[in-house]
Amino acid sequence: MTTLQASEPVDLLEHAEQGASLWRDAWQRLRKNKMAVGGGITLLLFILMALLTPWLAPYSYEAQNLDLGASPPSAAHWLGTDVFGRDVLTQVMYGGRVSLAVGFIATAVALLIGVTWGAVAGYVGGRVDAVMMRIVDILYALPFMIFIVLLMVVFGRNVLLLFLAIGAVEWLTMARIMRSQVQSLRQQEFVEAAISLGLSPAAIIRRHVIPNALGPIIVYTTLTIPSVMLLEAFLSFLGLGIQPPESSWGLLINYGVETMEEYPWLLIFPGLALTTTLFSLNFLGDGLRDALDVRGSKD
Repeated sequence: MTTLQASEPVDLLEHAEQGASLWRDAWQRLRKNKMAVGGGITLLLFILMALLTPWLAPYSYEAQNLDLGASPPSAAHWLGTDVFGRDVLTQVMYGGRVSLAVGFIATAVALLIGVTWGAVAGYVGGRVDAVMMRIVDILYALPFMIFIVLLMVVFGRNVLLLFLAIGAVEWLTMARIMRSQVQSLRQQEFVEAAISLGLSPAAIIRRHVIPNALGPIIVYTTLTIPSVMLLEAFLSFLGLGIQPPESSWGLLINYGVETMEEYPWLLIFPGLALTTTLFSLNFLGDGLRDALDVRGSKD
């Protein structure tokens, strides 16, 4: 008969502990999703490009060459130039900084409001929950585009206000998602144990409820960023978003549409940058949703 070595039970215990980690298991499933990994790598490259644009851009943002005018892609200007002789690659890189900033910052504002609102409503319950969610229903019924337009007209057009305005209308879905998560978590044993220890509701929500709902929050974040970026592009296309001398992909696309028959590269390249980023975020979001699905661990 063969005898088990003393180290084998320890090794089995270590493997069992590793397998019990939800995040490690989710990471292993995410790595198998090639589309999600590719989307994440592409998104990371765009973020690095945005952060390093002042050093990577081939030309100055203000540099013009009126004698050159609009010219197609060449060795000197890889993506061509616009009618003012400005390098399109430089414009796309600087525009990406603004578009990505709007996407991430406005989404952070939406998450801060939505997670807080939904967590309080779901944990407290009763009349408080009913009133808070009826407010969400009322806001859902309002045309949010008119709300953003009114903010732009009353307070003027600036980037910071655009961040806040978009974030202020994108939090409603997150509030509903968070409320449903908290309602299911409120019945768990660790929440009851925290209550028996005398922790305040605010401490329980902050330290126990929200950390255990991070999965849906992360997934929704990756799906909200492209929605926010698309909304900013739409507003800029209508002339209600980013204004010159600032630039964004939406503003560049708007400019490209006006000249697409004569200079199609002015529309193609900003459109490709925005489309690639949106697809990357959606692929990553879908992959995270599947990876963080608890039922996936049974496969």
